[in-house]
Amino acid sequence: MTSVDTRTSLARPPALRPGDRVAVLTLSSPADQERLPLGLEALRFAGLEPVVYQSSYDLGSVHHYLAGSDELRAAELRSALLDDSIAGIIFACGGYGAQRTLEAMDWSGLERVPPKVLSGYSDVTAILEAVAVKLGWSSLMSAMVSCGEFAESYTFSSMLRCLMWPERVRELRYDEAVTVVGGTAQGVTLGGNLTLLAASVGTDTCLPARGGILLIEDEQEEDYRVDRMITQLRRSGYLDGVAGVIAGTWDNCGTVEQIHPVLVDRLSDLGVPVIAWANVGHGGHFQSFPIGVRAELDADARTLRLLEPPLVPQTGS
Repeated sequence: MTSVDTRTSLARPPALRPGDRVAVLTLSSPADQERLPLGLEALRFAGLEPVVYQSSYDLGSVHHYLAGSDELRAAELRSALLDDSIAGIIFACGGYGAQRTLEAMDWSGLERVPPKVLSGYSDVTAILEAVAVKLGWSSLMSAMVSCGEFAESYTFSSMLRCLMWPERVRELRYDEAVTVVGGTAQGVTLGGNLTLLAASVGTDTCLPARGGILLIEDEQEEDYRVDRMITQLRRSGYLDGVAGVIAGTWDNCGTVEQIHPVLVDRLSDLGVPVIAWANVGHGGHFQSFPIGVRAELDADARTLRLLEPPLVPQTGS
């Protein structure tokens, strides 16, 4: 697995400013065409200029579960990264396909591109991992443009605060979370969707959790499948040396009574602080989560204190 120093932050992109052009594309499944216009209008209302790529309008021209061909999606990502007029990428949706996009991706020359923010979650976890490993960039786990929760006030405000006013993001509070193992730990934030983290193990874009504050969350997975995927992370060595764990939402993964014992059983013996049921991930009321930033987890207080802003604040902020 790839070695990335999780004791220091990754290269943080600059914050977005009003008037910035942001790419809207999907590296996974087709976007919801009814919700997409609403999400684009929300971005415009926030002062950003969305630039919508072909993949966002592809309804499954190759396979019904993919937004266009792997080559198209990879080329669009590369194009958005290389385009100096694009300040950041806010993904249209997740679903399935990001791993195929990465298989087709050409990373050559991108190491010379100044960091720009990528923002999304779910299947996009694989992409955020990849830019951390391949380019050394931090990113943002947040709602996506054609997803139902995107324009919900809490979720949208949380995303905009990180993207446009990162200097205001000092502490993330998880008031409804549960302390599984108490204590404090420092490390660089990483992780995302559990299914995608497990699927990336053994690839050249896997970012192991050693020394980091790991987030895991998922949706529509039964308790035994959550168990199986965490066990995969344990057995593969992915969790070796992890500093702390935040288990986020488990939307439609069964009842709390079914999932919580799995989290306790598979995480509490790691010997590190652990909290569960933080409001990060699927299911709405989604608090955006920076990836690749130094932070301190206080499992007893159920807080994550950021030791630096998630993005580089704009001059004069």
